[in-house]
Amino acid sequence: MKLILHHFELPLRHVFTIARGSVTVQTTLIVELRDGEHSGYGEATTDDYYGATLERMSASLESVRSQIESHPLDDPADLWHDVAPSLVNNPFALCALDEAAHDLWGKKRSAPVYRLWGYSLEDIPPSDFTIGIDRVEKMVAKLEEMPGWPIYKIKLGTPNDLEIVRELRQHTDAVFRVDANCGWSSEEAIRNASELKSLGVEFIEQPLPADDWEGIRQVYEKSALPIIADESCVAEGDVDRCHGHFHGVNIKLVKCGGLTPARRMIARARQLGLKVMVGCMTESTVGMSAIAQLLPQLDYVDMDGPVLLERDIATGVELRQGVCHFPQVNGCGVILVAQTAAASE
Repeated sequence: MKLILHHFELPLRHVFTIARGSVTVQTTLIVELRDGEHSGYGEATTDDYYGATLERMSASLESVRSQIESHPLDDPADLWHDVAPSLVNNPFALCALDEAAHDLWGKKRSAPVYRLWGYSLEDIPPSDFTIGIDRVEKMVAKLEEMPGWPIYKIKLGTPNDLEIVRELRQHTDAVFRVDANCGWSSEEAIRNASELKSLGVEFIEQPLPADDWEGIRQVYEKSALPIIADESCVAEGDVDRCHGHFHGVNIKLVKCGGLTPARRMIARARQLGLKVMVGCMTESTVGMSAIAQLLPQLDYVDMDGPVLLERDIATGVELRQGVCHFPQVNGCGVILVAQTAAASE
C-alpha cells in the first residue's frame, strides 16, 4: 500500500463567514492510499481554530508512512488503532487517513462502505444548505440562489440575528436551523430561542463558547428549542460530558479523527438518548462521500461542503437539493478528478 498526499486550494462560491471569521479559499489535504489496483481517498481541511495546518498534518502522516505502507488493511479500524497513538494530537490528519482506508477497503471488497457495515439506505436524513453571515440582503440572495432545499442552516452571532431570521423566513417555508458558533451568551440564547421557534427553527447549534458548561446547562434547561453541541463535542470523551447539557451532538469527522471513532461516538450518543448529527468543515466531495456512509445512523446531517465550492476536485456522493445520491462506485465512492496542486509520495 502506497501513501500519497495531495494539497488543494478550494475556492468558495461566496465569502463564507461565521461568528469567528471568514474564508474565501479553503485549503485541504487529500490522502490517497493506493494498492496497485485501487485508490482510496480521504480528506481533512485546514482550520486555524483547531490548529490544523497543512504542514502539521503532512508532517504527522509522514512520520507514520512506513507503518501505513506496511499495513495489510484487512480492517480500516485496525489501521486506525495502530497509528492513532502517533497521531493522537492531530485528529485531522488521522481522519483523512481513516477515510482513505475505508474507501480503499470498500473498493477492494467490491462494495460500498455503508453496506459492509450492514447499513441500509431506506431511511436517511436530507442535508441542510448553509448560509454564512453577511448583510441581510446578501443572505437572502444566497438562499434564493439555492432554491428548493428542505432545510437551511443559518449562521448567526451578530447584533441582528433575529432580524436576519425574520427576513429569511419571508422567502421560504423550509425548515431552518441556526448555528451561533459560540457567539451568544446564555441570556441571549434563552431569549432568542422562543422567537426562533415561532420562526420555524428546528434547533440551535452551539450557542455558547465551548467551555461554558454552566451557561449551556442553563440554556439546556430553559431553551424553547433543542440545543446541539458542536465545538463542545470534539472527541469521544465529550459525548458523555454533553449529556445533561445538550439535546444532541454534531460529530465532525476531522475533529474526532475519522469514521472509526465517529461510529463509536454515534453508538454512545444513542445509549445516552442524544440526537446525532454529523457536520462538515467545507470539505470537497471526498470528505462528503465519507460522511454519507454514516447517513443511516443519523438524525440530522450537514454535508453541503461541495455545494459551497466554486469548483470541486472529485466525484462521488452527490447532493441535489438536500437529497443524497450515491454513485455506482464502491468504497466511499470517490474518484479524484482534479490535478493536484502538490503531492508527496
